[in-house]
Amino acid sequence: MSSQFHPPSVSRRTLIATTAAAGGASAAGGLLTGEPAQAAPGVPSATVTLRVNGQRHRVTVDNRTSLLDLLREELRLTGTKKGCDQGACGACTVLVNGRRVNGCLTLAVRLEGAEVTTVEGLADGDDLTALQQAFIEHDAFQCGFCTPGQIVSGTACIAEGHTGSAEEIREWMSGNICRCGCYVKIVKAVQQAAGER
Repeated sequence: MSSQFHPPSVSRRTLIATTAAAGGASAAGGLLTGEPAQAAPGVPSATVTLRVNGQRHRVTVDNRTSLLDLLREELRLTGTKKGCDQGACGACTVLVNGRRVNGCLTLAVRLEGAEVTTVEGLADGDDLTALQQAFIEHDAFQCGFCTPGQIVSGTACIAEGHTGSAEEIREWMSGNICRCGCYVKIVKAVQQAAGER
């Protein structure tokens, strides 16, 4: 008994290209219409009430939503940056009840009643904090992508009293990566702001 192989009428390359185009069009549909992405049916969600930069928010979120995504996608507070999305770079550092956390590793549903402060909530209108001003004076940024997380982390570092030396500052700021290598200037900015406190 012999079996014969019949090649498909559509080439592999055509199949892949067609599938990719259809998937891209489907994904782009929501982006182009401005409609928010919808959670899959049956995905558990919860309603959470929290204060962000002094403003009360009551939101219903998918239980898997990170604080970072809640801030950026739902509340449109885009100062907090999405870097690695794995808790390794610190670009998403925010304060929760006064303590530093990585927004990408913090589930929004766990923040009932929490007080969240992002980089947008540090300054008083146009009046910059001492640390924000020190970052400008010391030119402690280049591309600026890590700067919001660095400033939030530096603010907490000062409040925690971990500014006794450059070495101590570096240790307590070590969770915040600067790919441009502005560490010396960042440390000087934190030292200056701590001295003005």
